[in-house]
Parts: sequence; C-alpha cells; structure tokens
Amino acid sequence: MTRARVLVCDDKENFVKLFRRILPEDRFDVTTAMDGARALALVAASDFDVVVSDIRMPGADGLTVLREARAHDADIEIVLMTAFATVPAAVDAMRQGAFDYLAKPFEPDEALLVVERALERRRLRQQARDLRRALEGIHRIDNLVAKSPAMVPVIALVQRAASSDATVLVTGESGTGKEVVARAIHASGERRKERFVAVNCGAIPENLLESELFGHVKGSFTGATADRRGIFEEAHGGTLFLDEIAELPVAMQVKLNRALQERAVRRVGASDEHAVDVRVIAATNVDLKARVSSGQFREDLYYRLNVLHIALPPLRERRDDIPALAAFLLERRGARRLGAPEGFTAEALTALVQYDWPGNVRELENAVERALAVTDGPRIELEALPDEVAAVQRPRLTRGVESQLAYREVVDLARDRASREYLIALMRELGGNVTEGARRAGMERESLHRLLKRYGVRSEEFKTKP
Repeated sequence: MTRARVLVCDDKENFVKLFRRILPEDRFDVTTAMDGARALALVAASDFDVVVSDIRMPGADGLTVLREARAHDADIEIVLMTAFATVPAAVDAMRQGAFDYLAKPFEPDEALLVVERALERRRLRQQARDLRRALEGIHRIDNLVAKSPAMVPVIALVQRAASSDATVLVTGESGTGKEVVARAIHASGERRKERFVAVNCGAIPENLLESELFGHVKGSFTGATADRRGIFEEAHGGTLFLDEIAELPVAMQVKLNRALQERAVRRVGASDEHAVDVRVIAATNVDLKARVSSGQFREDLYYRLNVLHIALPPLRERRDDIPALAAFLLERRGARRLGAPEGFTAEALTALVQYDWPGNVRELENAVERALAVTDGPRIELEALPDEVAAVQRPRLTRGVESQLAYREVVDLARDRASREYLIALMRELGGNVTEGARRAGMERESLHRLLKRYGVRSEEFKTKP
C-alpha cells in the first residue's frame, strides 16, 4: 500500500518529533521542516498529500505555506497548529482554504484523526475531479459513436455548435440521443467547466413551471417560505438543456422568449430582474414548424431557438453504426461485472443490425442490458436478445447489410457463422458425441465444450433417440 506523504513544519523540535511518533511508518512517509523557508522549498520541490504547519514560524508563517502549497497543488490539504491565543487566526486560515487546525497542546489521537480526515478529503476531491474528467471524456464529440453517412452532417453541426455560443434546437425521434448530443456540445465547448443543467419541460406541472425555470421570492405564493433560484440561475455560466420544449404552455413560451431575448429572468413575485449568462439547447421529438402553423407554438420563440438546427436520424437509418454502438454499450454496462461477455455471436449481431429499433438507441441500450443480465458465456447469443429483436434474424446477412459493416466485422461474422455451421454438422454426423467430435476436430474435449457453448450448439439435441 502506498504511504501518504506528510510534511510537518514547526520550529519546535518536540512537535516535529511528536508527529513522527503519531503517524505510523507503515502508513505515512513523514518529512519535516524546522522553519518556514525550508517548508516553502520542500513544497515547491515535492508532492505532499497533507501539510501540517505551525502558524508562527521564522522564515515564513503558516499562512504563506498554505498559499504556496495550494498554488503548487490545488488538492493538497493543510492542517495548521496554533497556540490557544491565536485560534482566531487559525479560523481565518480555514476561510482561506485550510482543512482544519490543532490547538496546542493536543492529544496524539486527535492529531492522527485530523490528518486521516484530511487525507480522506484529498482522496474524495481527487476522485470527484477524476470523475468529472472521465465524464467530460465520455461526452466529448470525438467519443460519439457516429460513423455512418447519415451522421456525417450531424457531427459537423455538433462541432460547429460546440465552437459557438448560439442557441441550438435538436430534433429527432424519442431515444435518438438528443441529450447525448447536447452534453457533447457542452463538454466540447467553452462552457465545459461550468454546469450542464437538464430539465424535462413536460415533466413539470404547469402551475410550477415559472417558479422552476425562473425562481421565486419568499411569500410569493403558498409554500414559498424562502427565496429560491430557478433553473436559469442554477445554470448561470453553463448550459441549460430544455428537453421536450414543445410541451411548454403558450403563456410560458412568452416568458421564455423574453428571458432569452433580455438574458435576464424575473423570479415569481419579484419586481427586479436577475441577469443570466446561459447557453440554451432545446430538444423535441415533434414537428415544431407544424406546431407553429397550428398556433400551439409561438413563431418568435421557434426562430429564437432554431439558430442552429441538428436533426438526428433514427437508428434504422444508420444501421452501420449498430455494431459499434452495441459494442460500446456492452463494454460500458459490463465494465463492473467480472467475466462479462466480450461480444456478440454472428446471429445476435445480425439480428441487431436487421431490427428496426422503433425506440432507437434507448431501446438498443435496454436490449444490451437485458442480454448482459442473462448471459454467462463469453459472447451474447441470439436467444439472449429480446424476442422481437431475435425474431428478425435470418440465416444469411443480406448484401446491403454486409456492405455497411467494416471489413473486420464482416470477417468476424463470417468466421463465427462458419464455426457454428461446422459444429452443427459435426454434432449431427456424430450423433452429439462430444468425445469423438473433439478427436475429429483435433482438440481437447473441454475446448470443444467451450466452443459449443460459445456458439449455442447443444450436443444433446443431436443424440440418437433409443
């Protein structure tokens, strides 16, 4: 186990020695400094997890050590030591970023606990940062699984949207990945370090919509016991994703249009406005132009939202993306499961490509998750897929489907298909005798068993009935 690196700074030798006894050698690597200048040199030259420093030292005080250490490593945790008379200074230091303080004299167990808590907060801080980076990586445009001809113009528009601050309207059938595209735009743009706030306009009761979007002041209505910021203010500096925008009542469309025009919101019950800096991405699965023609959606709001329009094709129009999408979803869903399947059999993958996916990518994700739950072998077989998906499988891939797949995928499919056909013929000829089949195939019996299971061939089905 890696030992935590701790720097102890104090001009009193007895405190330096005390920490060497307090912090066990098997868990802590302790470095000491007897003055502030030495502490600053060590901080600049080394990487520490925690710095424990006295506030008053020659050369540089503890506050200077705090500032320099945090400038060197934003995740480093600082614990300050102070005599009782300077506790207010320690409290002030905590406002400047110190984790905690120890008032001298202190108990050894107390000091050990404070250092351990500081280490835990550093670990959580780094974990959160790594998770944010991972999520940003997942949502970046270059990680979108979209290589089919139908998606080429879509990706070009997504890239253009990410490099601008224009309002975007994303349209497409339910499940095509409208929020995924919105997150990709945010994660690849200038606002990626700020919040991405998503709201489903159709899921909020009409009488609460204005308060949810714009906030309210205390006493503005029954139950408003305190001032509350709305979603626009929550997303200040970042991106606001308004899903199912067509579900907004006409009265709210007027207020939303004004908020977008003025870049300001007025909380319910307030007389003043709050300026907001928000990039808006709206999405819908209905024809907004038709809604405009029927008077159900305001024309001025439509044009304000439709600065950049990204129309997502349904999955049935981008079938050559399905193998890569299925592999991506399988890898993501199976990452935490030991012994998860590594891929699909030829028959299963053929079915995935041929099925029309009325629920689009969302339905594909559900199918992969279901198949993963019922599969124990190295590959997902046709029988593990939902009935409606498995039902479309045909013995041979059509020429049109084969031409849409990458060369490696076609080779894999052909190899898997040939392997299964060979195993079926072998078991049929030998009446399901696995031992004789292994001898004929030139392999160990256990190896043939694994192949039979992998390709869904049951030897007992070929045994001659008495």
